[in-house]
Amino acid sequence: MMNKYESIFIINPDIDEESTKALIEKFKSLFESSAQLESIEEWGKRKLAYTIADKNEGYYVLVNFSAEPEFPRELERIFKITDGIIKYIIIKKEE
Repeated sequence: MMNKYESIFIINPDIDEESTKALIEKFKSLFESSAQLESIEEWGKRKLAYTIADKNEGYYVLVNFSAEPEFPRELERIFKITDGIIKYIIIKKEE
């Protein structure tokens, strides 16, 4: 059974534009292959609410998707091991 999810991930602002685009593309293809990608919005660089890893800003990306219940756990694992991701959150939406 597919559930609806929303995820925001924040990319390190110090990496170059090309690497940022490559990271977004990597996650976009992951969502397309393992889930149903509904939308992906790049919010761009924004000030962080609090300092993370000595950074005061980050590049925000919002993703809405539908997936099997196992996928968010795998997605979280990939976020954790991906260089350049400084923070992320995955939320299950209520139907």
